[in-house]
Amino acid sequence: MTGNAVLDKSFQFAVRIVKLSQHLVKNQNEFVLSKQLLRSGTSIGANVNEAQSAQSHADFIAKMAIASKEARETHYWLLLLCETDYLNSKDTHVVSLLEQSEELIKLIVAIVKSAQQNQTK
Repeated sequence: MTGNAVLDKSFQFAVRIVKLSQHLVKNQNEFVLSKQLLRSGTSIGANVNEAQSAQSHADFIAKMAIASKEARETHYWLLLLCETDYLNSKDTHVVSLLEQSEELIKLIVAIVKSAQQNQTK
């Protein structure tokens, strides 16, 4: 744990996404959607991590904005997996993942907005 909420939350989320992807491939022989989910779900934390060593304030905002887009994409893939019956939307693990993705979206959007406001000051 780094003590940085967005770094820690995005990393923990990525771990859960990797495990879900492994489950989808191993137990349901699903390779296409799970690969998309894996790519976007792990990219959130990677971009948040990159933003921590941004070369400028604008670079920080750009990396965090990418993380926001990846979080939204991941949420989309989770919903699609539910609608196509690869995941059960009533399963507590799935509900938790959907809530966690929504929380990450809100957190990252708030960081981007705050950084943008600080940039104009």
